Formats: sequence, structure tokens, C-alpha cells
Amino acid sequence: MKNLIEISRIVTKKKVKKIEIFDDYTLRHKNSKFNDFYNALTSNKFKNDRDAAAALYGCSPQDAKYRQLKSRFRKRILNTLFFLDINKPSNSSYNRAYYSCNRDWTLVKILLSNRAFHSAASMAKQILTIALKYRFSDIIVNCSRLLRDYCSNNKMDKDYEIYDGYIKEFSEILNAEIRSEELYQRVIMDYHKTSSRVDGLMERINTYCNTLVSLSEQFDSPIIHYNMFLVWCMRFEIEKGYDAMLQVCTQAEQYIEDNPVYYQKEKLITFYGKKMSAHLHMKDYKMGKINAEKCLTRLPEGSESWFIFMEYYLLLAIHTENYIHALAIFNRAISSSEFKKQDALIKEKWTIFEAYLKYIIDRQKFDPSMLQKAKRKVFRVSKFINNPLQYPKEYRIFTILSLILQVLFLIEQRNYTELEERIERLKQYADRKLKKDDYFRPIQFIRLLQMLRKAKYQIDELGNTHKYYNRLLEQPFFYRGALTELEIIPYEKLWEIVLDSLR
Repeated sequence: MKNLIEISRIVTKKKVKKIEIFDDYTLRHKNSKFNDFYNALTSNKFKNDRDAAAALYGCSPQDAKYRQLKSRFRKRILNTLFFLDINKPSNSSYNRAYYSCNRDWTLVKILLSNRAFHSAASMAKQILTIALKYRFSDIIVNCSRLLRDYCSNNKMDKDYEIYDGYIKEFSEILNAEIRSEELYQRVIMDYHKTSSRVDGLMERINTYCNTLVSLSEQFDSPIIHYNMFLVWCMRFEIEKGYDAMLQVCTQAEQYIEDNPVYYQKEKLITFYGKKMSAHLHMKDYKMGKINAEKCLTRLPEGSESWFIFMEYYLLLAIHTENYIHALAIFNRAISSSEFKKQDALIKEKWTIFEAYLKYIIDRQKFDPSMLQKAKRKVFRVSKFINNPLQYPKEYRIFTILSLILQVLFLIEQRNYTELEERIERLKQYADRKLKKDDYFRPIQFIRLLQMLRKAKYQIDELGNTHKYYNRLLEQPFFYRGALTELEIIPYEKLWEIVLDSLR
């Protein structure tokens, strides 16, 4: 009762008249600019302030009406963060506990700032009990510092020593976790660079791996273990040691299974994705399919991570020429009720996938209806060929992939006039706009197309192609999610298709 009296006095003096949040009751009121703004944002209807201001008020983003709405909207949506429903089945107990501890720690700080020391200490004890169960070292240290100070002011000698012990123990663990995060972050910064472009890259990563193993042996911390598994996984991925990469993923999954209290679905999903990447690069369709069907039962369908996983699954099917299954994967993905809610990048990728699958259907003489199970517009080859392909700079690979596909369709049609123009456009990209390191493989394929044009599309007249083709073989397909690395059909396979089409 003493604590409730203490808190009631604070609320009575400083309470607001109304808490502005977004809840179900508020969102039922349709005639509200706040609700219009909220619904448009969650439906991905606005890309920027200009779109929002025009739709809501028919004005510019600098208009006072829009600026005031945006400011008040921001305050309201931030308030809502304190009332999130964290008890949904999709949230692990670990994540729910961490959210609750942090939210309640904010309340502790508010109580302290209002000199409600007894209430703050009481709440800190409750938080500490949960934090110790899940070994949230940052929260344990914060709570123990407060409680140690409280004990010193209230002559609680025995309790003082307990909290002092927690501080000493978990400060070391926290420092080790911070070190493990640093090593993981350093690898992330070099992740998309090749070892040939960064002096001593692999030597540094090897050192980081060994340091993380040492830290994991000294301290029982899920943060350190997860960072260790991820860094080792990326090390083998960069080295293209996919068998070892699969072993690390399996070890990580076993750690998660053996430590259910630390279970975090997003961590498990990360290792599922890494395993699919390994199967893709090994072109192991059989094991990849087994892994995929197992993982898909654990992934939340329609989530961003689900679409990324399905992308790797689709690429595996295409790269191993299991085209019927590739079509099934594609139809499953775009039939998801969540597909329309995905961001522009994901939707654009799947549009490009659809175009390539259409080419495969035509080439393999499959039933065209196999690509029309989802409620989408029928793909028109003529419309695709005449598409001017105006992608922004950050999506440049989509332009390259689409131009190459236009070339494939035009070869099938023997439309050499249009073919000349597309290859010339690709040449200009290769000469002026594509960085040699980032776009090494597409540049080699474009050079092959230039040789084809020089030979007037006569295979018998082809010369000087081995240089470019061998470069593709020497630096094989390597995809880690970066757009510049995306290949729907590997370029060496595409070249074989081009030659076969002209025979």
C-alpha cells in the first residue's frame, strides 16, 4: 500500500487529461486525419512526405497543416509503443520478457525522477528477478546499481552485498557481450567485400572467430553465443566453405534447442536462411528442399523473412533446373495475402522472377496457365519487351536483368534490329555505369553478348569468347542478399541458353 500511495501522489499532481494512442477504439473512428495517415502508412501508400501531404491535405510538405499533423501523429504513435500487445504467440518468452523489463525500467526511472524511491526499488526487484532468469546482463547491472544504492541508504548490509555481487558478475558478462557485438559488427562491415579487396580480411575474421569462441567458453550468454555462430557462419560463407557453414548452422540450431529459455525466433530464422544459402550455392536441390519444407513450418508466412527465405528457395529450384517446383514456389509466394503489403524492393524482385519464369515456360513448352494461379495480370511478352525499364540507380541490377531477358526473348523472335539496341544499352551500362568489382559477372556476360553481336549472331563466327566465359567460371555465382549479386539464372547457364537458341 505504501508504494501505491507514493505513485498515486505523483499521478495526481502530473497526470495528463488524455492519453493519445492508437488502439482499436481510436482506429474505428474513420473520419480522422490521424487514422487516414496511419492506415496509409501501414498499407505502404506513402513513399515520402510529398505523397502524404498531397493525399491528406492537397498541399506541400512545408504547409503548416501537414507539419502539425505529422508532429502530433509522431507523438501519438510513440505513446502507443508503451502499450504494445507482446503476448501474441509469435513473440518468444525471451522477447516478451526483454520488452517488459525495458518498459518497466522506464517506469523505474520516472519514479526516481519524482523521488519515489521505495516504489522504484520495489519495481526494480521485480525486474531483476525476470532479468536473472533470462540473463539480461544490461538490465541486471542497471537494477542492481539502483538496489545497491537503495540498500546503502537504508542500512541493508546483507542485501547490499548481494546486489554488489550481481554488479561484479554481470558487468564482466556485459563487457564480453559488448565485445562480441563489436566483432560481429566489424565482420558485417566487410561482409560484402571479397578478401582480395581488403588487406588481411580473412586473417582478421579468423581472429574474431577465435576470440568469440574464447568468450563463449568463459561466459554463459546467449548474445555471445549467437554472435559467435553468426561470425563463424559468415566466415565460411565468405570462404565458400558451405559444408562447414551448414555444420555451424546445425550447431546454432542445437544450441537454441538445448537452451529454450533463450529461444528467439528471429535468430532461428537467420540460421534457416543461411542453410538455404549454402544449399543454393552447393546446388543441392534434394537437401535444400528437405530443409526448406522443414523450415517453412516454423516461419511466419507472409513475413519479410518468409519472402526472403522463399527467394532463396526459388533460386535453388531455378539454378538446379527444377522448373516445375520453381513455378510452385513462385505461385505460393505471390498468392500470400501479405504479398501486397511488402515493400517495393520485395515486390519488384518477384516481378522480375515472374518475367524469367515466363521465359522458362515458353522455352520448356510448359502449359502457360502454370504461371497464372495467383490473381495477377497475365504476363505479356510484347509489353515486357517494350518496357523502357526506368529503375532508380539503387535498383540498377533490375535494369540489367530485365535488359538481358529482353535480349533472350528477342533472340527467340529473331528480332535482330531490336536486339542491336538492347545489347548497345547493356554495353553502355558496362562501360560507364557498372562498377567492375560490384558487377563483375554481369559485365562478363555483357561482353559475351557484344562478341555475339560482332559475329552477326552466327555461332560459327564467334571468337574471343573463352576469355569472358572463363572469367565467369573462375568467379562463380555468389549471392549474400546484395542486389548487385542477384542472378535468377547463372550467367554461364544463360550463355549456354543463348547459344542453344541460335543453333
